[in-house]
Amino acid sequence: MTHHLLIVDDEPLNLEILSEYFDGQGYRLSMAENGEVAWAMLRQHPDVDLVLLDRMMPGIDGVELLKRIKADPELKPIPVIMQTAASAPEQVREGLLAGALYYLTKPYERDSLLSIVRAALTDGNTRRDLQQRLREHTNALRLMESARFSLSTLDEVGCLAVFLAQACPEPEGAVLGLSELLVNAIEHGNLGISYEEKSSLKRSDRWQEEISRRLQLPENAGKRVDVTFERDGSTIRICITDQGEGFDWNRYLDFDPARAFDPNGRGIAMARLGSFQDLQYQGKGNVVLATIGETLP
Repeated sequence: MTHHLLIVDDEPLNLEILSEYFDGQGYRLSMAENGEVAWAMLRQHPDVDLVLLDRMMPGIDGVELLKRIKADPELKPIPVIMQTAASAPEQVREGLLAGALYYLTKPYERDSLLSIVRAALTDGNTRRDLQQRLREHTNALRLMESARFSLSTLDEVGCLAVFLAQACPEPEGAVLGLSELLVNAIEHGNLGISYEEKSSLKRSDRWQEEISRRLQLPENAGKRVDVTFERDGSTIRICITDQGEGFDWNRYLDFDPARAFDPNGRGIAMARLGSFQDLQYQGKGNVVLATIGETLP
């Protein structure tokens, strides 16, 4: 599959440089010299897989274009990377909250650009796959009151996230948050992959390979993630428990501008703000309780 990238920048030289960076990488590129042109292209050709967006532009700037993309149901799933020289924490946070989950600070190196693009496309593909699988199932699980599950692999994460989301009032929001929490329980909890290790693995495109390797290690044999589902009236509580040593979860409950330029580190904040009414880590951090009501935030 050839991914279609839309590059938006008001500087012709930057467009030329970016075109050279992507040369030979197998991507199909479209270029837009300002926000107005980019918006028209997206409306006419919504098959774009990723937008690489300059923040500072005359007319429709990057933040405004990003808000338009995320407000459009058809365009909302497209991952957006914000490229900017405006790297002050409040500016980065503004972009994160608007939906730019990946950042690049100008000037940046070619390898950094390509690693962030790979990470964003991988996350985008995962999200689209979850949403498609969700649409293929019925909502009969809205009748489920309680259940227990146990899992250990990333393949099982997708299956269980889709299954549980069908029992929730807004499945499309719930499935993304559940997937993030379950992946975190396996990779960071049971398999002990640190934040720094995951960043390195994502940059070198070896993350899934390392997950598979660690699952085969003797010390990880038999490690499971336990999940309980409980419905109490209009409130759903999902508890996820891993067998890891825990972590300092407070650092990850909100979007941190300092991590905006890494290929990972935003999943928990995304889950808390977009999927659940409440998200609480307990004890040493290997237990997380997610609460969903009839009306999500």
